[in-house]
Amino acid sequence: MYYPEPIAKLIDAFTHLPGIGPKTAARLAFHTLRMKEDDVIDFAKALVNVKRNLHYCSVCCNITDVDPCRICQDKSRDASSICVVQESRDLVAMERTKEFQGYYHVLHGAISPMEGIGPDEIKVAELLKRLSDERVQEMILATNPNIEGEATAMYLSRLVKPFGIRVTRIAHGLPVGGDLEYADEVTLSKALEGRREIN
Repeated sequence: MYYPEPIAKLIDAFTHLPGIGPKTAARLAFHTLRMKEDDVIDFAKALVNVKRNLHYCSVCCNITDVDPCRICQDKSRDASSICVVQESRDLVAMERTKEFQGYYHVLHGAISPMEGIGPDEIKVAELLKRLSDERVQEMILATNPNIEGEATAMYLSRLVKPFGIRVTRIAHGLPVGGDLEYADEVTLSKALEGRREIN
């Protein structure tokens, strides 16, 4: 009503992004208007390429532009362990640590009965198929430390027990540089549970 139709449509498009309200959307739209035409075209091409050229890896279900993805193609990785994460962003976070040398499996969500998300809505069947590989000896559950992530971890650990595979859960606790007085009770209890001996 207040803006010319092309800007109004762009503002509306930006509001479909998570965390973007009408004011931020308007600011982004006007910023786009001030950009050089070549930069806007490159931005639009990047958006289209993401939709056209990305798909799920046929092995680990990670988002990729090649199949299998580069991690699954890497024969130098440890085939005895699979780290299960909820989203591709979580895989990237784990890779940044440079600590884990095995393979991954991306669930693309977590079990959430309140939202109607059950095991069939996430990549559980694909995970079970991979666990039939006799080289796999450990499944590391790296789901988020919230109700849905914990429920998913519990479900998977019970489901995988008959495979005879060691199931571990990443430790949860206090962030480095944090103060005890600001930590909530659940975080402190998880930190106590995950304690280990100092050598």
